[in-house]
Amino acid sequence: MVKELDFSAEIQRDIFGMQDSHVRKIEKELQVSIVSRNGTMKVIGEEDQVAAAVVLLEDMAGLSEHGSDVTSQQVDYALDMKEEAVPGMLQKMDGDIICHTVSGKPVKPKTIGQQRYIDAIRDNLIVFANGPAGTGKTFLAMAMAITAFMNGEVERIILTRPAIEAGEKLGFLPGDLQSKVDPYLRPLYDALYQIMGAEKFQANMEKGLIEVAPLAYMRGRTLDNAYIILDEAQNTTPEQMKMFLTRFGFGSHAVITGDASQKDLAPDRRSGLDVAMTVLKRVDGIKFINLTARDVVRHPLVQKIVKAYEDYELARSRSSYRQDGGDYRDRQDGNYRDRQDGNYRDRQDGKTRRDRDGHKRRDNSARQN
Repeated sequence: MVKELDFSAEIQRDIFGMQDSHVRKIEKELQVSIVSRNGTMKVIGEEDQVAAAVVLLEDMAGLSEHGSDVTSQQVDYALDMKEEAVPGMLQKMDGDIICHTVSGKPVKPKTIGQQRYIDAIRDNLIVFANGPAGTGKTFLAMAMAITAFMNGEVERIILTRPAIEAGEKLGFLPGDLQSKVDPYLRPLYDALYQIMGAEKFQANMEKGLIEVAPLAYMRGRTLDNAYIILDEAQNTTPEQMKMFLTRFGFGSHAVITGDASQKDLAPDRRSGLDVAMTVLKRVDGIKFINLTARDVVRHPLVQKIVKAYEDYELARSRSSYRQDGGDYRDRQDGNYRDRQDGNYRDRQDGKTRRDRDGHKRRDNSARQN
């Protein structure tokens, strides 16, 4: 099959890329040939592959027509998402500018997942975002908060994190309270400086219009007319998460971000993020967004690293349950359970018990004896 596309010489230069790098990637990935003759581009190959290439080339042409550069990162992402691609995907994301950094760089979604995340924040009062590092969870939430604040939609911004990381506890760290919590809040400061600028940030902070504080400081307050961001939510306990959510007041928006696979809590503590995703999943006005390795916009090698860990965790979770004559090993504590008529019976005393995941569980010591 041959499909002809009429683009100007300037647009074709953008599509082909430096030393034809963009087109070579498309040809290799989609198994097509792309040539330019007499001002007309021709795509040659199997019908389905040609159709996919045409969708991407027309999207790239749209970017060029609107004055945007066609980047290698955009081409790589579009090829990676070719099964889910829709016409105009790159143009839509490129045109959805949330705000600009102090250096003038536009802040906008760069993946389909990020676009869904931004749309969810616009359409819901409370949004949970779960995903690995590099997916833009915190930075995009910060951009939305600052935009709402600058437009007068909210009166203040409140940014918070649980003060625990990598197993450390504040009481064991040197210095006064401010010096103890600053390292945990530094990523939030960095995003504020980048989007708002240090001078404007300091001025608003002195006025009390921007607050960056540990989660414990939220207790006993009602937060009206505020944009509230809870970062590193996987390190909250269920009690802390409930406390935070019940601070929500009139005229406010809240975004809760975290990575459920990177908990720093003690092994016997449940994550408030995990519990919230179960308890609140059917509550109107609350939206849950899951970002994946495909939404990582850092160095390509970081995306590969995240994907490798995701595959490892998936394989590990699948093998954590071992079927052996009707016995199943509990993934959280390594204990065994028997299944009987759809329920699980404790072999030690014959009683039926249900664990915190809704399963029945028995003490592993009974098996050992």
